[in-house]
Amino acid sequence: MQSKSKFLLIYMVVLLGVLTACGFFDGNQMIDQIPTTAARQIPILQVEQNPTLEVKPKSMPTRQIEQVPTVEEKHNLWKLVWRDEFNNHFDKNNWIAEVNDWGGGNQELQYYTDRKENVFVKNGLLNIVGRKERYLTRDFTSARLTSTQSWIYGRFEVRAKLPEGQGIWPSIWLRSAENPYGPWPVSGEIDIMEMLGHEPTTIYGTLHYGFPLPHGEQKQENTSLKDQGFHIFAVEWDMDEIRWYRDGEKFFTVDSWYSSGGNYPAPFDQPFNIVLNLAIGGVWPGNPDESTSFPQKLLIDYVRVYQNQ
Repeated sequence: MQSKSKFLLIYMVVLLGVLTACGFFDGNQMIDQIPTTAARQIPILQVEQNPTLEVKPKSMPTRQIEQVPTVEEKHNLWKLVWRDEFNNHFDKNNWIAEVNDWGGGNQELQYYTDRKENVFVKNGLLNIVGRKERYLTRDFTSARLTSTQSWIYGRFEVRAKLPEGQGIWPSIWLRSAENPYGPWPVSGEIDIMEMLGHEPTTIYGTLHYGFPLPHGEQKQENTSLKDQGFHIFAVEWDMDEIRWYRDGEKFFTVDSWYSSGGNYPAPFDQPFNIVLNLAIGGVWPGNPDESTSFPQKLLIDYVRVYQNQ
């Protein structure tokens, strides 16, 4: 089989040589006739260019963010809801005068009475008067008034002129109406203004809260008085912040507290009464001495309560 194939191959070569020699076949012409790539005109795939894809941003829903009002905006929203201007007389519908010799838990020396000698209205001013006199069990008398109404949150504003002298302790404050969380200071106390008579140019704002005594806590700040005339003392009490003011100037802010008797914002989430009093003696101011003159007067021009509407 292999010999036949060799014979056939030799025959073809010889035949090709004869034909070439005789001019019947031109090998170069055969090669030239092979079509080139260009001659074959291989079609080029024409890729149609797509138009530029326009990418539009996805429309996201707008989130409505609640705007928290500033302190200034809150101040502009206050609406007067209660007041006592003390124009004519002492209004027992607005105030209760305490009667006791308890000493306020601070070893104070006065007997609180409801007598006209200790509390009265004159010339448009409420007079709370501390006197040096023997009365029942004590050598001093004075008055402490509690508002008949109570409020939760608001601006509490008092225009007052303070007394001065060793052992004299005027206070304007808020205390829990019902003590729902427990005894003082578990149910809280907001001292709008306190002054120690031997430091008549300094007033204090204080917040009391926490556990029962002796483990109660407080936060306190002080500011100065430029003179001994009338001044406006105020507290703005919100659910999560309490601010103190003297003559419209903020001097103290508290935004954290707690109560062992309830969850935050306890204890400052329940109604409080306004208290006005003039204490004599006690642990903090010390007792009167020979330099202290009597009678002493805490003069109140007005008490006003505002709330956001």
